[in-house]
Amino acid sequence: MSIAENSASQVRDVIIVGSGPAGYTAAVYTARANMKPLLIAGSVTAGGELMNTTDVENYPGFPEGIMGPDLMENFEKQAARFGTEILFEDVTELDLDGDIKTVTIGTGETFQAKAIILSTGSAYRELGLENEKRLSGHGVSWCATCDGFFFKDQDIAVIGGGDSAMEEALFLTKFAKSVTVVHRRDTLKASKIMGDRAQAHEKINFLWNTAVEDVLGGDKVTGLKLKNVVDETESELAVTGVFVAIGNDPRTDLIKGKVDLTPEGTIAVEGRSSRTSIKGVFAAGDVIDPTYRQAITASGSGCVAALDVEHYLANLHA
Repeated sequence: MSIAENSASQVRDVIIVGSGPAGYTAAVYTARANMKPLLIAGSVTAGGELMNTTDVENYPGFPEGIMGPDLMENFEKQAARFGTEILFEDVTELDLDGDIKTVTIGTGETFQAKAIILSTGSAYRELGLENEKRLSGHGVSWCATCDGFFFKDQDIAVIGGGDSAMEEALFLTKFAKSVTVVHRRDTLKASKIMGDRAQAHEKINFLWNTAVEDVLGGDKVTGLKLKNVVDETESELAVTGVFVAIGNDPRTDLIKGKVDLTPEGTIAVEGRSSRTSIKGVFAAGDVIDPTYRQAITASGSGCVAALDVEHYLANLHA
């Protein structure tokens, strides 16, 4: 009998769905509290967005920095050390009704628990270009706060026209020699105050009515291939950094229609807690956070969820 088959017959205290900083932190805390968590990490997305980053210099405790995948491997080892059972499978269905919740994975196996922590994270929207993924971490980024420091005195492009793109562009002016905002329309979607601030900045230039056709470069980014959407003329822009800022989407496909969501599409929780609209279901990390989306805030959120589950189970047993 496999571990999974043996586990399927148990009703666990908690199952954690998702394995970024929030999920692994929740696993560390619940495992140390002797809840014997099952963490379902995902078959491809295990480790979350940090698996797609190179140097992480702003996570506390690593004065020399650490590679994103190495940081997540540390998280995983720490969770396993305290007894977390980790399955690298995908959750395909969640039944959240009643006191006992049921989780179904891709193999068809089911697992039951008294509490669920949803830490499915979010995904940055991509341009979908041929070389975008290949050059991720080598000049292409989706997070100025994470990676802007690495682009001191360089020419950078920001793709997008919303508030997040303006925020990225303004933040990058602290490091860059120049920032060029590439936007496929002739007006910004950003709020007037953000747009005015960006357009007034001496380091920020704008390319209007311009679409990105491809990212150029061998081992690292050397430029962008562009196309004017009005007259269809093509051009190249020499940059060594490309920040894609066209939004991100919380991973909520599994729970749409089952738990309440916010207007931003994230899972709604009560105040600073991790409690969702369903009793016994908790959420943590980027899937509840449309604003900060940092590894450290996700970790803190995972801790909150674990402590909330501990209190919930204690009250169940009282």
